Amino acid sequence: AAKWSMCQLECFSGGWGLQVLHKFCLAFQAPIKATCEDLSCKTGFPEDVHSAVVSRSVHGGQPLLNVRFRSCDGNKKIHFGSSEPEDFRVGEDGVVYAERSFQLSAEPTEFVVSAQDKETQEEWQMKVKLTPEPAFAGASEKKIEDIVFPWQQYKHSSPLKRQKRDWVIPPINLPENSRGPFPQELVRIRSDRDKSLSLRYSVTGPGADQPPTGIFIINPISGQLSVTKPLDREQIASFHLRAHAVDVNGNQVENPIDIVINVIDMNDNRPEFLHQVWNGTVPEGSKPGTYVMTVTAIDADDPNAQNGMLRYRILSQAPSSPSPNMFTINNETGDIITVAAGLDREKVQQYTLIIQATDMEGNPTYGLSNTATAVITVTDVNDNPPEFTAMTFYGEVPENRVDVIVANLTVTDKDQPHTPAWNAMYRMTGGDPTGRFTILTDPNSNDGLVTVVKPIDFETNRMFVLTVAAENQVPLAKGIQHPPQSTATVSITVIDVNESPYFVPNPKLVRQEEGLLAGSTLTTFTAQDPDRYMQQTSLRYSKLSDPANWLKIDPINGQITTTAVLDRESIYVQNNMYNATFLASDNGIPPMSGTGTLQIYLLDINDNAPQVNPKEATTCETLQPNAINITAVDPDIDPNAGPFAFELPDTPASIKRNWTIVRISGDHAQLSLRIRFLEAGIYDVPIVITDSGNPHASSTSVLKVKVCQCDINGDCTDVDRIVGAGLGTGAIIAILLCIIILLILVLMFVVWMKRRDKERQAKQLLIDPEDDVRDNILKYDEEGGGEEDQDYDLSQLQQPDTVEPDAIKPVGIRRLDERPIHAEPQYPVRSAAPHPGDIGDFINEGLKAADNDPTAPPYDSLLVFDYEGSGSTAGSLSSLNSSSSGGEQDYDYLNDWGPRFKKLADMYGGGDD
Repeated sequence: AAKWSMCQLECFSGGWGLQVLHKFCLAFQAPIKATCEDLSCKTGFPEDVHSAVVSRSVHGGQPLLNVRFRSCDGNKKIHFGSSEPEDFRVGEDGVVYAERSFQLSAEPTEFVVSAQDKETQEEWQMKVKLTPEPAFAGASEKKIEDIVFPWQQYKHSSPLKRQKRDWVIPPINLPENSRGPFPQELVRIRSDRDKSLSLRYSVTGPGADQPPTGIFIINPISGQLSVTKPLDREQIASFHLRAHAVDVNGNQVENPIDIVINVIDMNDNRPEFLHQVWNGTVPEGSKPGTYVMTVTAIDADDPNAQNGMLRYRILSQAPSSPSPNMFTINNETGDIITVAAGLDREKVQQYTLIIQATDMEGNPTYGLSNTATAVITVTDVNDNPPEFTAMTFYGEVPENRVDVIVANLTVTDKDQPHTPAWNAMYRMTGGDPTGRFTILTDPNSNDGLVTVVKPIDFETNRMFVLTVAAENQVPLAKGIQHPPQSTATVSITVIDVNESPYFVPNPKLVRQEEGLLAGSTLTTFTAQDPDRYMQQTSLRYSKLSDPANWLKIDPINGQITTTAVLDRESIYVQNNMYNATFLASDNGIPPMSGTGTLQIYLLDINDNAPQVNPKEATTCETLQPNAINITAVDPDIDPNAGPFAFELPDTPASIKRNWTIVRISGDHAQLSLRIRFLEAGIYDVPIVITDSGNPHASSTSVLKVKVCQCDINGDCTDVDRIVGAGLGTGAIIAILLCIIILLILVLMFVVWMKRRDKERQAKQLLIDPEDDVRDNILKYDEEGGGEEDQDYDLSQLQQPDTVEPDAIKPVGIRRLDERPIHAEPQYPVRSAAPHPGDIGDFINEGLKAADNDPTAPPYDSLLVFDYEGSGSTAGSLSSLNSSSSGGEQDYDYLNDWGPRFKKLADMYGGGDD
């Protein structure tokens, strides 16, 4: 047994498993004398026939079993094959897969699996027998496969060592949607060391201890792995678990092994179209094989298996004309194409197809199906030209009318309305050489509107016959046999109407010298009537506009004569041109009239003499370089105007003695003084001005010149300049009236003030400061009868000399304008004129106090006194009469300042008179 245990490392390293050797040794339980050299390793399948139980329904791509092949030389490259390649395929790892989906029969299915060495071409074969599992097999009847942890034994004294290799566990295939019962046992996990140790088994991974948890469970004692509920491949297609074996202390006794559980797909999902209604378009007249659209469906089942392999087909077509099979569909891609000709939008505008998608590669028995609708719209192409509804159209138009629609051209077009293939364009091909008509297209009705764009004269053209053509905006599609355009004729009748007369020429220009006398014949201005085919009387003429009322027209023959003298200088003449408007009327139905303008160009004659400008001027009384500039003005024009001649008349003699005139240009001259001094005043200077006309025209213009005293700048300084500046008699009278009214108002004010002073003569002069009522409002219950009702002490006014001196006056009783009581320097007292009466003495004392008071206001300012009486003998209280007045000052030196200060010297230096 010891020798056997050592040799098994070499002999059974090809995949038998250590547990096989262990069972083999236990079965014999006999001394084994053979040595390791007695055992020979044989390459090939370990068995001739391999049986496996699989589900009855086999799906394409489903792993069925794992064949075991032993290779003594681990470097061999083995290629596996199948005797039934259309049904079964063997992978490089020895896993047998179903090549297609099918149902296993009740009898076992047999086929041969071959293995061939790629280098030596040596081949080995093994028969595989597949038995379908019973439909109602219980859990106890089903054989549970064991998965054993690899066990390694090393003998350190032996030079032979087994190369460490991992076990490859074939995937466990579990169909989805299994009906149970649950939990359903799958495999048993165990270790060879469970004979000597007490082990615990567990599995980890998604589906066990990770979400979704609880799908797979394991018995920790027996290692039985089970599934707890049906699986759904569309949610999770495979589970990757890891099995663990530990002792009672939790120590790992085996390396974890990976377990892959593949969920076998079942055909439990119908195909689903991405859209329930698919919309596509195809041009009409398309050839067979034209691509239209693609419909797509998806199946949640495995797309690599028949469960998810879809096939498409067309169930129905509506309408079925012109053929029930106008379209076909690629059963794998879903592309819809045309298979028949005859698509005509004008006959069938839309097709509706019912499309079916079936899985199981379209198997009508086992496959699941679903349907969708494909709506195919036949788009329009220009395969129908516009056609006129009539060969000839008629219309009429009044003469001289424009922008009038005279005819409606109607067409029919079978193409889709309001598209370039339907929109019509019209053009004239003959009958209108002068371009009097145009054709517009009505965008709504597609009609052609024949419109007049130039006026038509009935007397010239009574009828037009137009040739028109209609075509679409886009050319016809290729292969269309119809003519590209349609033609028709349009007969247009011109209607005669009563037209307005017209003057010839209009306007009419007449050149005439001004000064033409009234009653003279000027010209004849007549009109013409274009209506040669109407019975009408002769035209009648009348005047419509004559601003200056110079003209009249004969109503029968149109002769124009003057009613006044033509004057070029009239305000109604602009740029020598005078305009008059006349009216010509007929008696048609309705009556019509026309206007004409007569332009009279007036030639100038020398009928106006020149005049001086300005009419008034100002100069100084001395000879200074301030000559007066004058201008000659003549309403006439060249050559009856300038240059002008200026001269002074011989009479009166004083004109040339005092003045002189010099021409400085053709229209301007200067007037200046001839003598050194001329007394101030207003002078009329006549000036004779002669123009250059032939014959000459001259006139004497009077220039009013004001001579005045001037300052150093040459400006007038005397008062009389107001008159010279242009004040008239009315203005002077108005000024005098204002002065008189002002004097009357001043006199009335003085009289009112005197009456008021008489009423206040009885008021007291001295009052207590506390009783001062000048700044207060006093309210009385009644009005008194006069001065006898006033409680005033008038004794102070009768005897002002008895007033106590300042030093002994009681405190609080003082004059309001009195100086403070303290020692003051003495100032010279001004002389005071004697004043009769007690009041005069009192006023004199007040004046004296004011003169000696340095804090008093200025002499010429307003002083406040206790009493103001009327008729006082006191003189003026102005400082001009005070002691500090300069009344005795000598003003005679003003006489030396010249005549301008003469009046001032008379006022202040003239003495007492």
